[in-house]
Amino acid sequence: MTPWLALAIIWLTSALGMAALWAFSMRVRNVGYVDVGWAGLMALAALFAGVVGDGSPMVRSLVAMFGAAWGARLCLHLLHRVLNEEEDGRYRALRERWNGSPARFFVFFQMQAVVVALFSLPFLAAAANPEYRVTGWVLLAIVVWLASMAGESLADRQLSLFRSDPANSGKTCRVGLWSWSRHPNYFFEWLHWSSYVLLAIGSPWFLISLVGPVVMFAFLYRVSGIPWTEAQSLRSRGEDYARYQREVSAFFPWPPRRDS
Repeated sequence: MTPWLALAIIWLTSALGMAALWAFSMRVRNVGYVDVGWAGLMALAALFAGVVGDGSPMVRSLVAMFGAAWGARLCLHLLHRVLNEEEDGRYRALRERWNGSPARFFVFFQMQAVVVALFSLPFLAAAANPEYRVTGWVLLAIVVWLASMAGESLADRQLSLFRSDPANSGKTCRVGLWSWSRHPNYFFEWLHWSSYVLLAIGSPWFLISLVGPVVMFAFLYRVSGIPWTEAQSLRSRGEDYARYQREVSAFFPWPPRRDS
């Protein structure tokens, strides 16, 4: 199967899935399910790329395993949050801005389907790599993936434990990784995409694999990640979060500085 046909199938499947999830989200009045769906569809896209890719079985297996495990973990983590907490403040603010318009939210959900297709490109690029040997690049990809999975899981766990304590209500998490980065979960999610670049070295589609870390960084740092999250944090935690912004690195882990 050609990569372009595989990409079209991934987009169409994601569009249908997001349409169904949109209908469900409108019924239960919780748009947070869009994130759950995105992560789950990314896991399926990785499995699909590993199956239909024309590269070596070794690389295709790693792509399928990396993407499916990462997407499934994130999907389950987000599902637990959606089922046990009220709708994310970012989406409540969006609901107010759009007056709860189902049509606008439908477009929003469909844009996530486009994003699934966009970020499936690194999977497809790596899965086209004909390399049969376990090279240094492959070993480095495994190390990067393991580190990113461990870091993202730890960051999510630390934040969940912090938020579960009623005494921390209205406070900013500064525990563990969150004392070195305001968004360590985003950082390790971004790092995870570098593993596909390493797996794609030698692939005729190598340059397309760069979509993962490059576009994900732009999304997280400038578009829908840090800007949205921090706007909501400032609304809910005010000066406490503003001080956190002054003292702690926004993205890359770095020792905190004292606010003068």
